[in-house]
Amino acid sequence: MQKRFVLKVEELRRLIDEEIGSASSGIMLLAVSGGMDSMCLADLWLRSFGAGTCALAHCNFNLRGVESDGDEALVTEWAENHGVKLHKVSFDTCSYASENGLSIEMAARELRYRWFAGLCEEYGYDAVVTAHHADDNAETLVLNIVRGTGMKGLSGMKPLSPVPYGKGRIMRPMLSFTRKQIDGHVFAWKVPYRDDSTNSSVEYRRNSIRHEIFPLFERMNPSYVRTLNREIRYFSDASDIVEQWCRDHVGSVCGEDGTYVDTAALLSIPQWRYLLYYILEPFGFNSAVLESLESLLVSDRTASGKRFESEGHVLHVERNGLKICRKMTGPVENVVMPVRCAGTYHFNGKTVRVEVVDWDPGMPLRQPEGIIVMDASRLRFPFVLRSWRSGDWMIPLGMKGRKKVSDIFTDLKYDVRQKADAVVVADTMTEGMAENQHIAALAGVRIDDRYKVGPETRKVIRISI
Repeated sequence: MQKRFVLKVEELRRLIDEEIGSASSGIMLLAVSGGMDSMCLADLWLRSFGAGTCALAHCNFNLRGVESDGDEALVTEWAENHGVKLHKVSFDTCSYASENGLSIEMAARELRYRWFAGLCEEYGYDAVVTAHHADDNAETLVLNIVRGTGMKGLSGMKPLSPVPYGKGRIMRPMLSFTRKQIDGHVFAWKVPYRDDSTNSSVEYRRNSIRHEIFPLFERMNPSYVRTLNREIRYFSDASDIVEQWCRDHVGSVCGEDGTYVDTAALLSIPQWRYLLYYILEPFGFNSAVLESLESLLVSDRTASGKRFESEGHVLHVERNGLKICRKMTGPVENVVMPVRCAGTYHFNGKTVRVEVVDWDPGMPLRQPEGIIVMDASRLRFPFVLRSWRSGDWMIPLGMKGRKKVSDIFTDLKYDVRQKADAVVVADTMTEGMAENQHIAALAGVRIDDRYKVGPETRKVIRISI
């Protein structure tokens, strides 16, 4: 197991070096909770690369009382005994979730990844290393199938991916190892760890899959974890092919602003159902709406005049097409526009130019009025242009904490008309941000700090109004 672990880490390090265009520092930040998986990761790393090549990061979310404190004590003792640098933080997760309208799970995720990203930036760590393994990936696949996430959700977790809520990378070198292999290593080397009592509860969906569904899979196929992970790799490759195919075909059926679909052109494509999903998914339409719409489009029923709703949008079925509008009480309707590639877009009465350009460190960071630039490795296509919504917030460039967009408008002395005309950039690649309230930028005005240009930036997305 250790030999395979070393080979995987070295492979991922090479990918990081290629990405940043230079040799990495070789020091990683290991996310260690005190559970079996993360303690196995810490032990493997120590045996393979030594204490000087890593630091540990432990979050106490204060959700399980003395159990949480016991986890922290174990990680602290292990780090001290092995001479490994340790970063610790304590969060009031329940208060954070309540104040920001988040579930406990999402609040904990946001808190830890913001902290991890800050540590990487402050101390120069190459990546955050997590202990996600093959069983976790299999559980994610089943969860995404149940939720209905299209090809993207079938691709599982990537061995290397951006850190949510900040700059940096997540490295997952244990994705090829099963929980049984991890258990075997921990037993053989007597690695200390603590059990999380909540892992046995089937109240959580992931635990229900682990304890109720996977035992059935195992009876049908004892190697089901490896089989599902092999399929995930196939799905990932297929997803890249499908994504490119959709980008190539969407222009033939959609209007320039992406909010009108020519149904005759759509139905002329044999694979129109998935293309329709690809077009409507950024607007939040669920599988039930898509199923009803598909049935309507192939039936002999009169379709014109019907409407379908998502949380934030209305889809009107017209005589020759589908029109997507934002739910609102004001006069403006075309307030959401997917941006799938560089080009010129006409949105909310403005012309918005989107470019991808090489970044030269000698170029000025301060752009002319009406222009913003963002690291293209952080803001990726497709993203969304939309109107601002009550509750929208961002972390303005150079700041640490969040700020409501309404407060930014106050600072800028915007009147009602200027607020209505404002263009928001929403990142659809990060936790469905097209529908969430954490925005990537106010086009032409401010960018969120995590999208800023840095020493590792090679290309930028430049948005001009």
